[in-house]
This record gives sequence, structure tokens and C-alpha cells, in this order.
Amino acid sequence: MHLYIHVPFCNKICPYCAFYKHRLGNIDLRGYIAGVLAEAKLRIPYGAQPRTIYFGGGTPSMLSVTHLRTLTDGLKEWLDLSRVQEWSFETNPATFTPKKVEQWVDVGITRVSLGCQSFEPELLQLLGREHSPKQIQQSVAMLRQAGMPQINLDLMFSLPGQTLPQWQHTLEEALALEPNHISTYNLSYEEDTEFYRQYGANAGDEETDIAMFTMADHLLQAAGYRHYEISNYAKNGAISLHNRACWCGEDYYGLGPGACGTIGMLRYRNTENTTNYILDLANGKLSEAERETLPQEARRTELLGLRIRMDEGVPKELLLPRNQDFICMLEREGLAALTPQGNLVLTLQGRLVADEIATGLL
Repeated sequence: MHLYIHVPFCNKICPYCAFYKHRLGNIDLRGYIAGVLAEAKLRIPYGAQPRTIYFGGGTPSMLSVTHLRTLTDGLKEWLDLSRVQEWSFETNPATFTPKKVEQWVDVGITRVSLGCQSFEPELLQLLGREHSPKQIQQSVAMLRQAGMPQINLDLMFSLPGQTLPQWQHTLEEALALEPNHISTYNLSYEEDTEFYRQYGANAGDEETDIAMFTMADHLLQAAGYRHYEISNYAKNGAISLHNRACWCGEDYYGLGPGACGTIGMLRYRNTENTTNYILDLANGKLSEAERETLPQEARRTELLGLRIRMDEGVPKELLLPRNQDFICMLEREGLAALTPQGNLVLTLQGRLVADEIATGLL
């Protein structure tokens, strides 16, 4: 079992972000923490042992260390955290101090994911980011000095107006910092974002997308990073255990406003309204927007879409006899290959059309 906690608060709303988030405003952080702890007790059996914990957002680093300790101490009263293998924490460069990082390590955080996005000042400004390239470097140095075991850099490509040389520069600057893990996300223009309203759903250029994706693959693998998932690269085995568990379809509980969870065939999504979330939990009830039991075929469809993104491939248990002709075509076209264990693994060219291949396997 795995645990995700959504922290929806941000100092500034980035124009491309589609996750549930908002400024802190008049929200009482103590009420938010009480809500998360109350939800944990309503959802999760007493003494359960999560293997990973992931704080996402929003900006989890907006929680003070006092708030973070209150939250983690409360979780420890209900859950057994002695077997947690990885505790991840999303944050932004230039939003923390050396002292705060030392306290994160002391609390038990083992992995920090820095939302760098780019090393180009003009692109950072376009994205609404408040840090500079130099502050990325300073933030990595702080994390390393405090002894943070793993550091991940989040990068984005196919930004409006971004050139291939700019993307290469960002990759090279990231590599120079020698992080344990690098994520490279192709910007998508999601509804209800400023970028969608400004550029539309079909912004971007497929040829540029392919060139940037291929460049990242070549540069990062040449530097010793394993391309273990379409958007993720890890060095020396530092894969994201939490995300890998989600891609493999393992059970996870999501806590907090806007969080989702999947336990067995049950899927739920919490309300995207922090005030209502706090009030509901204060009254002893879950604050859900959706709850469903997934049909077997729908679950298989979902797992195909997730597992096909990984370098371990789709396990043979998810492949059906009717898929055989399609798989033979993929092999002939150099888009995929079957391992000796029967897993279907995409080639680099196949990863460029992963969604279409997943659809073909339904």
C-alpha cells in the first residue's frame, strides 16, 4: 500500500498547471491538517504500513516544519510508518532555506522533486516561475549539503516558442548538477488553464515534440540515466518507487482535497474545494466528488496505458490472444519487442506513439 497527500496551496498560480491548487487565502492550515488526519482514520485501517509516501501539490513546501511535524506525528499515531522505503516531497527552487531542508531530513523525507522546468530565464518567466537558473543550482546545493538522499529535477519541453538549442541547454545544465533522477514532461495544454485559453488545445508542433523527446533520451541515457518510464530517467537505481507503484497498478490511498485513490477495484476522488473538504471531515464524513467500482475490462485498459510507458513493458497477463496479430505488426515495424518472459516492451520509436499502441491492444 502507498500513500499520497495533496497539498493544494501555491504562492502563485502557474498558467499551465491543471492540478487542483489555489492560494492559501483564508484557509486555516491547522484545519487542513486536521482534515487530512481525519480522512486517514476514516479511509485507512489502523496500523497499515505504507511502503511509500508522496507529498504533491500545489506546493508542499508551503507547509511550515511545525505544520509538517503535526501532520506526520498524527499519521504515526494511526499508521505504522516503520516500513516506508521512500518519502517524496515536491517543492520549488528558492522556496526553502538550508535550515528547513535539515528539518525535512530530520522528519524523514528521503526524496525532493524540484519543479525547475527550464534553465532559460525567458521561459521561466513565460511559465510564471519565480526562480532563476542560478537559484536552481543554489537549491540543489542546499539539498545536497543537508544530506537529502535523492534529488529529482522536473523539466518541461515543447513550451511556447522553445527552441531545440534551448532544450539542449536545459538538459545539459540539469546534467551538470548530477541529480539522482530527471523527469522530462511534454507540456500539454489542459482545459481550465491560462495556457489553454491563450494558445488553444492544439498548440505545439509534433515534429518538435519528437525531436525534443529523442534528444532527452540520447543525452540522458548517454550520461548513465535509465529511461525507465516515458517521462522519467534515473541514475544508479534511483527510480521513483511511489510513481512506479502507481504505474504498476498497486493500491494507494490519496488524502487531501482533490486527491485520488485506488484500492483494489475501488476508485475515488476527493472534492476540489478545500473549505468544503475541511468542513466535511470536521463533521466526520468523507469529502468525495466521485466513487466507483472499476469493471475488470476498464481496469485492464487502465493498466495497459500505464504499464506500456515503462521499460519493463506490459506483462503477458494483460495481453490477450486477440492481440497477437497486432503485436506481430509492432515487431515488424520496430515499435516493440517481446521479452523472453513475454512482456511487450516498446522501442524508442514505439514510445513516441505509446497511446496509439495502447489503444490498439484494447
